[in-house]
Amino acid sequence: MRCNEAAQALVPAAHPGTCLADVVPAWLATAHLSIPLACPGTAQEPDVPLSGVIEARHFEAHPSVRDDGTVAWWLVDDTDSQLAREALYLEREWTAFLTKASSTLLSSLNLGRCMDVTAQMAAEKLADAALAIAPARGQRLPVVTCLRGGTPTLSQEAVDPDDVPGLGEALRGFPPVPSQWIDPSTAPHWMIPEGFGPIGAIVITPLPGHGVPAGALVLLRKEGSAAFTEEEEVFARLFAARSGAAMSAARLYAEQTAITEVLMRELLPPALHQISGVDFAGSYRPSADHERIGGDFYDVHPAAEEGGPSLVALGDVCGKGLEAAVLTGKIRNTLHALLPLADDHQRMLTLLNTVLLNSHDTRFATLVLASAARKGNEVHVRLTSAGHPNPLIIRADGTVEEADTRGTLVGALPDVRARTETVMLAPGESCVLYTDGITEAKGGPLGNALFGQERLQRVLAGCTGMPAEGIVEHVQMLASQWLGNRRHDDMAVLAISAPRTHHLSAVNGHTRGRYTA
Repeated sequence: MRCNEAAQALVPAAHPGTCLADVVPAWLATAHLSIPLACPGTAQEPDVPLSGVIEARHFEAHPSVRDDGTVAWWLVDDTDSQLAREALYLEREWTAFLTKASSTLLSSLNLGRCMDVTAQMAAEKLADAALAIAPARGQRLPVVTCLRGGTPTLSQEAVDPDDVPGLGEALRGFPPVPSQWIDPSTAPHWMIPEGFGPIGAIVITPLPGHGVPAGALVLLRKEGSAAFTEEEEVFARLFAARSGAAMSAARLYAEQTAITEVLMRELLPPALHQISGVDFAGSYRPSADHERIGGDFYDVHPAAEEGGPSLVALGDVCGKGLEAAVLTGKIRNTLHALLPLADDHQRMLTLLNTVLLNSHDTRFATLVLASAARKGNEVHVRLTSAGHPNPLIIRADGTVEEADTRGTLVGALPDVRARTETVMLAPGESCVLYTDGITEAKGGPLGNALFGQERLQRVLAGCTGMPAEGIVEHVQMLASQWLGNRRHDDMAVLAISAPRTHHLSAVNGHTRGRYTA
């Protein structure tokens, strides 16, 4: 064996005459044994570059078969290149993980789901176990715990976060706090998963949200596992930033959904029922199937005194969707406040008009007011239209009459004028209020014909003797069939009926207010 000065420095035990296998690492000795048999006595250099570690450095070994059959090994130190390759591989692996985490977390706006994903992914990539902790709800702390390879589990812990070093600060998030190591012996029992065993290291990382703290991420490694490196801690914070953003968005969405649901209940048409011997039923279909509210509305306000008339209001605000629904809410609230004046339709319309004109909203509305009271077997209905399609009366003999009431719309002109008509409904007869979304529904065989006033009257003629609920369902059903899947305006129908007998209407004298999506 012969070697140059560089090889002598790298392998001090190498001296002329010594056996190569006795002085070099096993990986190089094994490779050397295969070379003479492969190309004995030739100048061919087999392409079998190898690599391995010598004295904590990484080398590439390149063999060269000499003319005399001996093999010369050239060793190239590529430690730095190897470290760069490993770092690049690790960076790509982390980037792929963060990309997957972002995609998975942002695919859901459910806070519980985001916490599950955070704990599970952290346990798989960052630690032996992970806890995703959200800010307290009341007196309890929501905690999702996951072991590596396990399933996330939710618990509600009645604990004070400030009892755990770093946890209270992480959950508050202000000012921004770094990750914090804690002594494993100080970890509370609820933070240690069942069956986890002795803990080697615990780090608490804040989950930053959109301007507010989203929670905290707790990473645990078992005793004997490698400690968290500085690079892993930085990577954990990058993951925490994505998790925090997703949890914050989910929490904000949940809060806004709850607020919207409360407001929506106030804007949705009410359930209708029999009041003082008069049957009421209503049906509403918004212009878009994905919406629940719009520009059409109706209300029935029972009389303040027994036997007095109930006030009915059905209207149509200019426009569609949420903006129109806001104005419908304003109109409904105003009419509710004006109930002491319910006997004077003209006065109510004048005051409502004043309110709308003084509003920053430039939208206007049409509506019809009806005061319905039972008088013996009949129902007396006073009707006042404010720029709205005239109510239709279904008589017992099958004829359909148009109520003779006219008026100007509200919210557009300084003065409103309206004419009130009183109609009498015999047992089995009904008065139908509707919005122009019904008559202007465009469809039919060719898709461009209006449902129209005449067709509506023919439909109602076939509803003779039907209860109020049956009438509104029948009208909405036929209008929907006429439309098919075409676009349409909001559609609302309300029926006021005189029962054939005082007890013949619906079970317990109640009917449902219909809402069709």
